[in-house]
Amino acid sequence: MTMRIRIIPVTPFHQNCTLLICEKTQQAAVVDPGGDVPRILQAIAEEGVTVEKIFITHAHLDHAGGTAELAKSLNVPIEGPHKDDTYWIEGFDMQSQMFGFPKLEKFTPSRWLEDGDTVSFGAVEMAVLHCPGHTPGHVVFVDHASQQALVGDVLFRGSIGRTDFPMGNHEQLITAIKTKLWPLPDETKFVSGHGPESTFGKEKKTNPYIY
Repeated sequence: MTMRIRIIPVTPFHQNCTLLICEKTQQAAVVDPGGDVPRILQAIAEEGVTVEKIFITHAHLDHAGGTAELAKSLNVPIEGPHKDDTYWIEGFDMQSQMFGFPKLEKFTPSRWLEDGDTVSFGAVEMAVLHCPGHTPGHVVFVDHASQQALVGDVLFRGSIGRTDFPMGNHEQLITAIKTKLWPLPDETKFVSGHGPESTFGKEKKTNPYIY
């Protein structure tokens, strides 16, 4: 396995910010720095890695609120989400009020991501899957080599992402799970935006929200 994952819980929502580490090169990427940037920087220092990029699954504040601060601290580019989440980035002030967060700085990604794109750091290359429904521009990152995925708030162990926020769409979410995630190997382990890890095979068999 060439990629190792360290989960860094951040924000009062206990969002699973993740530090992805290429074990060949000790280069790294941070996925979904929702806040608590000093905690993220401490984890990076503890691992002794060099962060190349920040990846964003979607632009809800608990996933993206610390993006601008972390990008400035590390002087690295931001990749993702899909451009259809522009609404949520532009609405950071609205989100701060909605979720009870302090006012946070907006960001513009260095690169918007599309379905079928790839992102890379060190010797690791990950596939990008556009999986709308929780938000319109939500993306998922998959490392086929190590059979690991970062699914944000699309899928959880025993549950699925909420679709009652503005621009959420339950039918789109279920379609994305069935057409984008279920074809991946059952053994693929995924980290969700919140809660424990699981595998696609286990969720296919036991998740009561997908029918």
